[in-house]
Amino acid sequence: MSPALVLRFPPSANASLRDRLVALLAEHELIAIHEDRVDEPHAWTAHFESAQSRDDAAAALAADAELASIDTDRLEVEDEDWARRTQADLPAITIGRVTIAPPWDLPDRVSTTPDPPSPVPHPDVVVLIEPSRGFGTGHHQSTRLCIALLQERNVEGLTVTDVGTGSGVLAITAAKLGAAFVSAIDSDPDAVENARENIAANDVQKVVEAHLDDLVSTTVPPADLVLANLTGSLLAQHAGDLAHLVRLSGSLIVSGFNVDERDRVTAAVSEHFSITEAAEEDDWHALVLTPRIRETTAR
Repeated sequence: MSPALVLRFPPSANASLRDRLVALLAEHELIAIHEDRVDEPHAWTAHFESAQSRDDAAAALAADAELASIDTDRLEVEDEDWARRTQADLPAITIGRVTIAPPWDLPDRVSTTPDPPSPVPHPDVVVLIEPSRGFGTGHHQSTRLCIALLQERNVEGLTVTDVGTGSGVLAITAAKLGAAFVSAIDSDPDAVENARENIAANDVQKVVEAHLDDLVSTTVPPADLVLANLTGSLLAQHAGDLAHLVRLSGSLIVSGFNVDERDRVTAAVSEHFSITEAAEEDDWHALVLTPRIRETTAR
């Protein structure tokens, strides 16, 4: 059973309202959102880790003056395969030279396994993702921003850590772009299971290792490049923890925060990092950061 909320938008709902809604729900153990239900084009179904987190999210919505205009219904989804069922119509999506594709929409004549040696420094790659409870099909703006920024960096031979890996899409992309080793960590056992399945399907298990881990207590060593597609609240709260995962000569790509959260996230990460690049798509933002020189302290 999956605790869920059906969210029905008023006619006046705009993109900003929906972005604020996602940010609020993400603070209450949100697993996934199925946008635009078939039977109700202007309604979403949001799935949560527990009935308590679902009920807390509903209460938070009711207490928010602007978001209170969204009608909600609590329900329990009996179909344990709800994620695959609700995402069954997702098509492949291409960001730069990377295509993220479900099994039913793989590009013709393209293999998902690593390419043989090529004179092209960065050949086009296809990442096969089986939609499941792990976030990351490439269709959300924050995922697309991370993939776009990742392609701009030369990751050949680097060590990479993907924090909150979800489906493993960013970790697998890093591996296919030439990373030497990728640690893919997530605190959700279902996400780790999904990531491992996708890692095997893409034949990168010699490069990518997915395991259950927590951002605060992880013992993953500092990496050359860290990817953190989280929420604005998590990025602001754990900027210091993220700093411990990045080598002083390395960099960090963060996304998952919207325009309303931008100032808070920027202020938090600026205590530990310098901002070297910024990108945005619609109301969603991403940053490329490099560590400020810091004293070595025990975690």
